[in-house]
Amino acid sequence: MATPISSVSLTMRCFLYAYFLCLCLLFSLEKGYALEGRKVAESHHSHSIEVSSLLPSASCKPSTKVLSNNDNKASLKVVHKHGPCSKLSQDEASAAPTHTEILLQDQSRVKSIHSRLSNSKTSGGKDVKVTDSTTIPAKDGSTVGSGNYIVTVGLGTPKKDLSLIFDTGSDITWTQCQPCARSCYKQKEQIFDPSQSTSYTNISCSSSICNSLTSATGNTPGCASSACVYGIQYGDSSFSVGFFGTEKLTLTSTDAFNNIYFGCGQNNQGLFGGSAGLLGLGRDKLSVVSQTAQKYNKIFSYCLPSSSSSTGFLTFGGSASKNAKFTPLSTISAGPSFYGLDFTGISVGGKKLAISASVFSTAGAIIDSGTVITRLPPAAYSALRASFRNLMSKYPMTKALSILDTCYDFSSYTTISVPKIGFSFSSGIEVDIDAKGILYASSISQVCLAFAGNSDATDVFIFGNVQQKTLEVFYDGSAGKVGFAPGGCS
Repeated sequence: MATPISSVSLTMRCFLYAYFLCLCLLFSLEKGYALEGRKVAESHHSHSIEVSSLLPSASCKPSTKVLSNNDNKASLKVVHKHGPCSKLSQDEASAAPTHTEILLQDQSRVKSIHSRLSNSKTSGGKDVKVTDSTTIPAKDGSTVGSGNYIVTVGLGTPKKDLSLIFDTGSDITWTQCQPCARSCYKQKEQIFDPSQSTSYTNISCSSSICNSLTSATGNTPGCASSACVYGIQYGDSSFSVGFFGTEKLTLTSTDAFNNIYFGCGQNNQGLFGGSAGLLGLGRDKLSVVSQTAQKYNKIFSYCLPSSSSSTGFLTFGGSASKNAKFTPLSTISAGPSFYGLDFTGISVGGKKLAISASVFSTAGAIIDSGTVITRLPPAAYSALRASFRNLMSKYPMTKALSILDTCYDFSSYTTISVPKIGFSFSSGIEVDIDAKGILYASSISQVCLAFAGNSDATDVFIFGNVQQKTLEVFYDGSAGKVGFAPGGCS
């Protein structure tokens, strides 16, 4: 006869069973919380990007930020010269280059910058002439490149609106001028005619300001009929030569400046994309920043739009956004024209890369509005690439695009997750690169990490314009600092 199960034993078994169920439930919850925690952590250190947003729209979608002007500042609309927001894009003279051409031209600019900063003695190419009797030896200058942004300003009296490339890596401002004594490339707007302006004046060869052109252009000025002649050649063999003069520059309906020094180009050739010339925002005393310092105190800011189908701004004067983070300007390795920065590190996916501080201090660094792709010291790029590839290992890689060697095929995806990338500076701040500043897309099936490595450890680190997208970059030349604020434009 079987022994009856006692009520105590039955109670104990029920208790143990219930306890076991509780443990399973707790384990399941903990696992769920841990998984959710990992997802939250991953999302905190990565960007979720709609694949369709990687390519620009065919129509202009202006930024929602409203430009405001007052007594302390003047704001201009910034557009990409080859995008649908630019009037230049409708012109045959400004046919958009291919992505390979853009990157090759960008490499020319970078080589030119490295040459300038290493005090290269080599010539940039053939001599260029403004008249038969005046020859200016051509040397490496900055190069215009192709990832350029333009603003429209007024020149002369009465004013003529001109679309100029703005460039923090150049000092002298110039535009093509009639009668184009030797050569003018095709531009969208009517070429400026100084004879039709009541405020134009030539600068004399003997004036001290004429001699100042040497530091602003890298070339000794010339002389023609006692008038000062400037000449600048860019790294891609584009050039402008002409008379150096003064003119009235109109930024907005309320902000105009008399006697601004500029180049009136009589012999101009190159890859200027239908623009009328260039607005120099460098640090030399002949730059527009220095020439308007009495009003704006060498303060300006810009926001480069997220794509070529959107708009940004260039503002002179004003105050920085409340959420701007500042770091001191560095003069080491920056030369007299460029804006130098002290980088100390790079983070990928929330983790700082193990890169020796000497890697950044050896090369030095600048920020440049005209360089497209950020150029890193070789050791820094190798570390960035390895970490990025590791975190992107679930996506299929594809062939390289010119200088960009880490490319992916996203044609089978609607959304992708991309690790965040941040730059650290000596001041202790860290600036996160916007999602639109991490990738460069030629097509959905070829989307690349938008960074490249320099060939030599001593070549300067260049913070390029793709990585600056949507950031408001605030330059305070008088206080010697640069600031960054997220979400400056869309």
